[in-house]
Amino acid sequence: MKNIRRLWQDVNYLQLVDRSEQSLAKLLGIVLLVVLVAGTVQLMSVVVVAVLQPDTPWLGSKMNAVLGDLLTLLIAVEVLQNVTSYLRRHVVQIELVLLTAMTAVARKVIVLPPGAENKPQLLGGLGIAVLALAAAFWLVRSVNIRQPPARTGPAIRS
Repeated sequence: MKNIRRLWQDVNYLQLVDRSEQSLAKLLGIVLLVVLVAGTVQLMSVVVVAVLQPDTPWLGSKMNAVLGDLLTLLIAVEVLQNVTSYLRRHVVQIELVLLTAMTAVARKVIVLPPGAENKPQLLGGLGIAVLALAAAFWLVRSVNIRQPPARTGPAIRS
């Protein structure tokens, strides 16, 4: 019973939370790395097979599909950078998160399916998302230029 009470003391509890966060971030990083390698191998095989077939129509839906997959892998790389950055500095870098979100919206815009121009709500929503993310990035960037970023770390170093 004493051990359980000791665990709930502020210092011990914060150490447990910090260690758990780091362990989960490492595990997520490994899972993401495996997914990235598998996705890259699959994308490369799709491209090689398509290139070896002379009748592959590259200027249609095939290029959109390859670009979509490529940008999805790029977004996954950026998410992995977010995780590794968190592990290095013990702080979520909001600029990196916003850039990842902007890449995701850009991917959506680039691979819009045919007929998307007939969906004004979708186009308006994407436009608002682009403006909001750009404004948030500008705001965070301008604040970071004026003042150095706060140095934070684990609550309790062990």
